[in-house]
Amino acid sequence: MSRAPFAEFEPFRRRMGWRFKWVSSWGTDFNSDFHVSFSKDEIAAGAIYYNYETRDLDFKSEEMSGTSVLYKDEAGDIFHTYSTYARGNEIFLGTYHYLDIVPKGRNETGPNHNLTDWVRHHDRYDDER
Repeated sequence: MSRAPFAEFEPFRRRMGWRFKWVSSWGTDFNSDFHVSFSKDEIAAGAIYYNYETRDLDFKSEEMSGTSVLYKDEAGDIFHTYSTYARGNEIFLGTYHYLDIVPKGRNETGPNHNLTDWVRHHDRYDDER
């Protein structure tokens, strides 16, 4: 799910060759309801409710990672059955499992201290940074 309008990210999904269903929460409170997107007021206050606790923001971000599971029963009722946040999401990033067993690991030593320092989209490896 993305907060952007569907038309904004659909061309990227096609470029990447992804076939999974990707939906938009644009114009809804969905992300805020699950405490992964934050208002300008929350950010300005310097504290957000995230990962089941109120925490000080040591950086300014409008959103954080989160994974939730919803279940729709035969009567059409929808239930929230599970959520995980922050490092709890790493189980869904299969690449991390492999990187964690190789000599350089995730190699998160660049300016962002995450994979964005060196991982690129499949069609961007020839681009200069």
